[in-house]
Amino acid sequence: MTLSTPSASASAPALAGTVRRREYWFGLPALPASARSARDTVRDRLRYWELPGDTCCDAVLLVSELTTNAVLHTGSAHVLCGLTLTSDERRLRIELHDECSTPVHPPEHRAGPDEESGRGLLLVQQLADSWGSARSTRAEGKVVWAELTAHP
Repeated sequence: MTLSTPSASASAPALAGTVRRREYWFGLPALPASARSARDTVRDRLRYWELPGDTCCDAVLLVSELTTNAVLHTGSAHVLCGLTLTSDERRLRIELHDECSTPVHPPEHRAGPDEESGRGLLLVQQLADSWGSARSTRAEGKVVWAELTAHP
């Protein structure tokens, strides 16, 4: 997958006088180093869109956790990440598409103090206003998504 250029939604033409939502999509190989690339890409895009610092920090952490989970637990070769800012700039949606069809569910138990992993989805659950997973319409597997308030 290649890095895409920023675009507005291509799924429906904009009506005269309406503002189109902002979208940005990029693909990465499913490698451990891709979490850092995803963080850097999201940080740069959200700064370009001039979103508040708190929103940027939360979004960077969310995309890092979602990318890490996809890399470690799905067996995917590639992941596709999307950022969508609503036209009123109040909501930010983060999507991570992978090649695994197994749905993601909220964590059933909390990781203990001596465990080195197992907190990613708990962080997603705590930071996002809402989140979930569904069958992907952009990849062969699923999408895990999270939404944040972009501007209060």
